[in-house]
Amino acid sequence: MATETVAKPRTSVRVGIQKFGTFLSGMIMPNMGAFIAWGIITALFIPAGFLPNEELGKLVGPMITYLLPLLIGYTGGRMVYGVRGGVVGAVATTGVIVGTDIPMFIGAMMLGPLTAWLMMKLDKIWEGRVKPGFEMLIDNFSAGILAAGMAVVGMLVVGPVVKAFSAGASAVVEFLVINGLLPFTSIFIEPAKVLFLNNAVNHGILTPLGTQQALEEGKSILFLLEANPGPGFGILLAYSIFGTGLAKASAPGAALIQFVGGIHEIYFPYVLMKPIMILAAIGGGMTGIFTLVVTGAGLRSPAAPGSIIAVYAATARDSYVGVTLSVLFATTVSFLIASVILKASKTPVGATEEEALGAATARMEEMKGKKSSVSSLLTGSGAAAGGVAVLAGPVKNIVFACDAGMGSSAMGASVLRNKIKAAGFPDVKVTNSAIANLSDTYDVVITHQDLTERATPATASAVHVSVDNFMNSPKYDEIVELVRSSNTEIGADAPAAAPAAASAATAAAAPAAAGAATPAAPEAPEETGPAGILVAESVVLNGTATTRDAAIDEAGRLLLDRGAVDAGYLDAMHEREESVSTYMGSYLAIPHGTNAAKDHIMKSAVSVIRYPNGIDWNGKEVKFVVGVAGINNEHLHILSSIAKVFTNKAQVAQLEAATTVEEVLDLFGKVNS
Repeated sequence: MATETVAKPRTSVRVGIQKFGTFLSGMIMPNMGAFIAWGIITALFIPAGFLPNEELGKLVGPMITYLLPLLIGYTGGRMVYGVRGGVVGAVATTGVIVGTDIPMFIGAMMLGPLTAWLMMKLDKIWEGRVKPGFEMLIDNFSAGILAAGMAVVGMLVVGPVVKAFSAGASAVVEFLVINGLLPFTSIFIEPAKVLFLNNAVNHGILTPLGTQQALEEGKSILFLLEANPGPGFGILLAYSIFGTGLAKASAPGAALIQFVGGIHEIYFPYVLMKPIMILAAIGGGMTGIFTLVVTGAGLRSPAAPGSIIAVYAATARDSYVGVTLSVLFATTVSFLIASVILKASKTPVGATEEEALGAATARMEEMKGKKSSVSSLLTGSGAAAGGVAVLAGPVKNIVFACDAGMGSSAMGASVLRNKIKAAGFPDVKVTNSAIANLSDTYDVVITHQDLTERATPATASAVHVSVDNFMNSPKYDEIVELVRSSNTEIGADAPAAAPAAASAATAAAAPAAAGAATPAAPEAPEETGPAGILVAESVVLNGTATTRDAAIDEAGRLLLDRGAVDAGYLDAMHEREESVSTYMGSYLAIPHGTNAAKDHIMKSAVSVIRYPNGIDWNGKEVKFVVGVAGINNEHLHILSSIAKVFTNKAQVAQLEAATTVEEVLDLFGKVNS
């Protein structure tokens, strides 16, 4: 029953570079506002600025010397080991700051995550061995000792090494500029963008070097090497005029999103559809960089995203003409080259333009490792093609896997379990688990599309199905058909066809980016669960939050007020949301913490908040937020009841119309103390 999944081919050097680039980007991008703030202050108050002010200009040095590296070091540490990792990472970063006289962005990106990783490993050494009452003492002193030691290492070792590297990299860039070779970097940068390798280059090298150059000269050409929207814009304009079918119809909208919105990935499928189109991107990129070199133009700070608005906002005072010409000429050259390619080439025999674009979009998602947020704009649908296959033998075990195994997977398992039982297959076991607890013992593995890749290595023999909606995914009906086909004599007697069919099923699942791997909770029980999980005090009919994060806080505070969790669990709920959305469909979201935060749970509890006017949850409307904190399987019975309610449109309407807390509790089959 071994199957191939779309995630397998990603075990390559390119995947490693992509993940490395994503990690670097994860340290820079959350702090981009600070970079922009520094750029604005620099542009306004330095002697050559718009409003020269010696007193206010004093902000420039400390911000780039201390604030930005410390933010990067803290963010990198937190990515590895939460707030504890962030704190020790920031302290260690201080060492590389003091040990050099240049902005220590690269040093911060090295030492912050490294120190957090060491802290995590040290904590595991004495985990469970500390006597009660001494936990805080050990935690505080171990963090302090490690952070102090790494700060010394940063000052004496890492700082000088990074300074030498920066000097060498700066010399290379200077050599390229002096000899007129900088435009040739587009030969590497433009293909890297299409292959999603740009983060490693842009945020790992160009942004740190560009910031150092901007500090010295007030601007840097390096900020615009990758962010210039001209090459992609020119390609999309060419498709708008000379393309055919769906590609021509979708290109104008894509061009607007790319140029104004700064979402460059939207033009990648148009290049992948005709790989020779990369010549247009390279030609445009080289032209744009050459224009910047000739005019001496540059940006004060990074432009992220690569929108023309962000580019102009970061443009140095004396560079508006040069930057404008750079974007204009890059657009023109890429447009001309792309136009020639389109007029000279034809769609492959037997294929339509729509099929070619759809295939290119699928290749883009495969290379990126997750379903693109903009790919549905190109193909008209975000759903994967294909159906669920017949297996070589009967389906006996189905598992829903999610980040913590606490909420999302339990809800999805409950929904599918009911569907499979209704179809007449009560013996098929549907469980939920965290990805870290998966083993190769399941017939079917269902994950959120952003977690599929993490689930694949441990369950290589299973059929993998990716969903983006745990409550009412259309894939559930396909899985029921898989069970129906595989668990009958006809399905069981056709082993020869199974491998190919299974491969088709897995190919239909969208590949996914990695989520945090965490242990699982057991399967939701079918009988009545323990008392006190959902009580009247934890139900609010009119929530006050207006944003996703505020709603998570509101749901978490209800758990906190009941003494079910401590304050650290609320932070973990936000961390979980940043990893993978807890939106379930049917106007429902179920925020909960990560497995690392289970120590912050005192007892199992569920909170329910209704938002009659709805709130925006990553582009989805949510009217009901269910906060979850669970120990073992105590909370899963009530989640099962909630899942049944939200798969019934009439009962969802009753919830929306409910005027008392008792009505809500009755609908959920309240488990009261």
